[in-house]
Amino acid sequence: MQQNDLTMKQDDNTFSVARAEDSPGFLLWQVTTLWQREIKKALAPYNLTHSQFVLLASTHWLLLHGSEVTQIVLSQHTGIDPMTTSTVLRNLQSKGLIRRREHDTDTRAKSVDITAEGRELAKKAVVAVENFDRAFFAVHRGGLPAFNESLRALLKLPV
Repeated sequence: MQQNDLTMKQDDNTFSVARAEDSPGFLLWQVTTLWQREIKKALAPYNLTHSQFVLLASTHWLLLHGSEVTQIVLSQHTGIDPMTTSTVLRNLQSKGLIRRREHDTDTRAKSVDITAEGRELAKKAVVAVENFDRAFFAVHRGGLPAFNESLRALLKLPV
């Protein structure tokens, strides 16, 4: 290595951290990547992608809580963009897990309902994902309620 390269490395203060693992964003990226990879494995026995699981489980959740479920409600609830929501719901419909129909009063909206098969699959997949999440996040020393509160605080940050 030439002297100029060494000098440049010593003089370059691009990063505010001495080690990459001191960057919360970099750590979050790594944890998210690991979590997504492991969730994919947990969902494999149910033949669901992560997006399919989130929308199927959210449909079940919202219906259990008495909400009217439309594609836009699901998009807002999950944070998945409307076009992707529509595509994933179409795939769930082709698997016989949900039904979509024209909304009774809003011609622009599609109502979403879960089939009996979809409800049973959602219940099994939710148990698997919740068990995985409990085990994965158990290392958080403050406990899951405190960890969840931190995540909710991050979601409320203005962008």
